[in-house]
Amino acid sequence: MQEITTKQRAQLRAMANALETVLYVGKDGVMGNTVKEAYDLLQARELIKCAVQQNSPLTAREACQELCEKTGAAPVQVIGRRFVVYRRNDKEPKIQLLS
Repeated sequence: MQEITTKQRAQLRAMANALETVLYVGKDGVMGNTVKEAYDLLQARELIKCAVQQNSPLTAREACQELCEKTGAAPVQVIGRRFVVYRRNDKEPKIQLLS
């Protein structure tokens, strides 16, 4: 899992405010298709907002943790049913983090 500093997390949280939710965790939890979709989205965008649907067996925090472990991403924020994750694209970075 990727580590980010407090300053970087604050920067990513501010950027995530304007994002639309692009990934939903449903009744199957974090399974193969969800992980693949999250991996592809992170590769393309680096920062994604996700949501846990009501019929999901996981809480947003649990889903965030599991997704981060399986994709190598870093958790940024969990609020209610929504969470934000970040993973840097080493080949073509789009987001310049503070140092």
